[in-house]
Amino acid sequence: MKAPARPKIDPVDFLDLSALLDEDERLVRDTVRAFVDERLKPNVAAWFDAGRFPREIVGELAALGLFGMHLEGYGCAGTSAVSYGLACLELESADSGLRSFVSVQGSLAMYALYAFGSDEQKTEWLPRMARGEAIGCFGLTEWDHGSDPAGMRMTARRAGSDYVLSGSKAWITNGGIADLAIVWVRTEGEDDGAIRGFIVPKGVKGFRTQNIERKISLRASVTSELIFEDVRLPQDAMLPHARGLRGPLSCLSEARFGIIWGCLGAARTCYETALEYAKTRVQFKKPIASFQLTQEKLVNMLLELQKGHLLALHIGRMKDAGRLQTEHVSLGKLNNVREALRICREARTILGASGITLEYPIIRHMNNLESVLTYEGTSEIHTLVLGQALTGIAAFS
Repeated sequence: MKAPARPKIDPVDFLDLSALLDEDERLVRDTVRAFVDERLKPNVAAWFDAGRFPREIVGELAALGLFGMHLEGYGCAGTSAVSYGLACLELESADSGLRSFVSVQGSLAMYALYAFGSDEQKTEWLPRMARGEAIGCFGLTEWDHGSDPAGMRMTARRAGSDYVLSGSKAWITNGGIADLAIVWVRTEGEDDGAIRGFIVPKGVKGFRTQNIERKISLRASVTSELIFEDVRLPQDAMLPHARGLRGPLSCLSEARFGIIWGCLGAARTCYETALEYAKTRVQFKKPIASFQLTQEKLVNMLLELQKGHLLALHIGRMKDAGRLQTEHVSLGKLNNVREALRICREARTILGASGITLEYPIIRHMNNLESVLTYEGTSEIHTLVLGQALTGIAAFS
């Protein structure tokens, strides 16, 4: 009797991790992947080269239900955390800057409103943001205070029933194109010293933005400084249910979850590019994929890519089950971004000189991941978070 033929192994999904997804999750993945392949990947190198965020795709992203897709109500899709992660992975397979736009919109600005806003604030802003009619940004980092946001200098002082905001925020994704900013400041007066969040609409007197130019990373994304010169806001601009750093840090944990998945998309694209290039690039009269050192590089990339997928999926299942803690997110971001960057660098060596041009996606992903490595918690900070979890001893200061 003839033995049944062995199923062919997929060199990208080597462990058949797709089998671990349910039907809805695969549908989200495939829908976003088709959009990315058709609309984003053919154009993103030009956007990156020009240093331009493509405003024309905002409505298309909204039509796919990608803004705040893991939130319930207000026009949001209400998907699982795993589905959201898969969408982030597919978006970042095109470009980290494009995934960052969606992440900031949904996991930072919209989530802050969803978790800490009043009913009136949520009703006013969340449906518009879900439809892509209003773009949000999230202001926590300052020029001198990144890893230590508790040292922030921007303030809000009481002026009768209003608050007056003074100071600036830096390195803010979407800042220059945002219709509203969720800004975290230290309050003065009767709420002395507490960190509170405020909704600052575009066009308010004294509020302006200035884009940060000459970037060689995240060039298809808008990065800005937010400047506040005695910006007067009514008391109902304050997010009522957030006090202290717990508010903004919980938003960052939401966004970091997306990064755990997203960076794998960049790594997958670089791995796929290197694999195909190695099979067609001929040196010494044979394809370089036939050389042992090249095969070792490809195998090492595949190993870390598959392990990263398993880690992301497990963390996603924990989040959907309500068991995820911030330390788990730190572990995922620390490992997956670090390994994704290593995969991209290894892929670049296979392409040689071709790997540094925008004809291939590798150097673009490498440059982007240098930012992803340090934003929303540097590797050093996540290492110390995990160190404290292991030892019970804080080593931050």
